[in-house]
Amino acid sequence: MKKEMVKISSCEVTDCSYNKHKACHTLAITVGGPADPCPSCDTYLHSNKKGGIVDVQGGIGACKVENCSYNQSLECSAPSVQVGMHQHTSCSGPSCVTYKPR
Repeated sequence: MKKEMVKISSCEVTDCSYNKHKACHTLAITVGGPADPCPSCDTYLHSNKKGGIVDVQGGIGACKVENCSYNQSLECSAPSVQVGMHQHTSCSGPSCVTYKPR
């Protein structure tokens, strides 16, 4: 079975090194960290140096947020993902805005 990587449709975190014109240009991000209940963008990098590949639309490489309804075997099954700042009071920083609790 071949599965296509879920693409990041937009990224509002403009201070990320992989963000160019509100689009993610790294091959893939990881959502959530080990033992992290928040849908954080674990790939976020704030630096003066810009990274990524201009012709690449970023995707979701792995999702470690077990309580997300789109998480199937640690892979994202959403139609697409938006990245922005946390919408949750217990979390802070860049996150998957598409996150939907089970």
